[in-house]
Amino acid sequence: MTAVPQETLDQVRARLAVDGADPTPDRVAAALRSEGRVVGDATVLAVVDTLRRDVFGAGPLDPLLADDGVTDVVVNGPTDVYVDRGCGLEPSAVRFPDDASVRRLAQRLAASAGRRLDDAVPFVDVRLRDGTRFHAVLAPVAHPGTCLSLRVPARRAFTLAELVEMRAMPREGADLLAALVEARLAFLVSGGTGTGKTTLLASLLSTVPADQRLVVVEDSAELRPRHPHVVCLEARLANVEGAGEITLRDLVRQALRMRPDRLVVGETRGAEVVDMLAAMNTGHEGGCGTVHANSAADVPARLEALAVAAGLSRDAAAAQMAAAVEVVLHLGRGRDGRRRLQQVAVLERRGDIVRAVDAVLFDAEGRVSTGEGARRLERLLHAEPR
Repeated sequence: MTAVPQETLDQVRARLAVDGADPTPDRVAAALRSEGRVVGDATVLAVVDTLRRDVFGAGPLDPLLADDGVTDVVVNGPTDVYVDRGCGLEPSAVRFPDDASVRRLAQRLAASAGRRLDDAVPFVDVRLRDGTRFHAVLAPVAHPGTCLSLRVPARRAFTLAELVEMRAMPREGADLLAALVEARLAFLVSGGTGTGKTTLLASLLSTVPADQRLVVVEDSAELRPRHPHVVCLEARLANVEGAGEITLRDLVRQALRMRPDRLVVGETRGAEVVDMLAAMNTGHEGGCGTVHANSAADVPARLEALAVAAGLSRDAAAAQMAAAVEVVLHLGRGRDGRRRLQQVAVLERRGDIVRAVDAVLFDAEGRVSTGEGARRLERLLHAEPR
């Protein structure tokens, strides 16, 4: 695409702003002529494309977001823009003229989602119309300038075979996970931010038999399994008057009345854990979701903390957890930045303590080893339906 000097863009933008006109080719050409510039069709179209992205899209970030391989775009001020293509963050060639340009983009994207972003409310976390998760913190709260984070929704669900090809897991891991779904075991996918929890969960849900109804509850709609019978419920923030909020906990309760064969909670991070655990203890086999944790061993403590904060006693939380969740699949990033399946663990209750016991471990080279929970996992996979 023809490179357009920033001075030219600013002049055309100012001219169109005076007239209140949209950046059509005719109007852009007229604005360029009025500035005494003689340009060709390629330059006119380049200016139109750039201005339309500034008005309707994500400005200079649009080409990055349109790249099929990009999962995340982060902006640290005007000169540092990074992308993640699955192997960790890497710098891009995109630059903003100044921090004011980053701020304007952040405010426009926030406004398109009906949210306020200014010095009084200097941060925002919203889902854009195309499903992109957008987070921003304005300068000077953020240094070295306004910071943006955009999480691109998966354009499609990968198959387990494709995840094997991407080295996210070995073939033995894919076979094990397929057997886990077939056995209708209740499981959680754990890991840190950006480790591929949603990607793996969508792949596993795509293997669920077509005659089963999936009811998916999410804070922000990201799961897109390839399945013929999926119902998605999405939480909603309160409006500017403080009304209209719909929480994940509200939606989990509604989902239970929608005859789900499998209840899916996209991310468990609050009081909805109580209803999710209760649902998994009321005959809803094969329930699943994701949770943030540093390792499979940390998942019980994470769930217990959320449940206690929501009003359950520690004993009740442990009892519910041990009865509800059977398997934990833990994802992480290697030193090369690649996302991969690291652990498959089973939950066991010993007295008042629930712990995750490693059943199968996968190293960075795809080698497989077993842990003390392997026998329990084998029994779960071959147990008669409850």
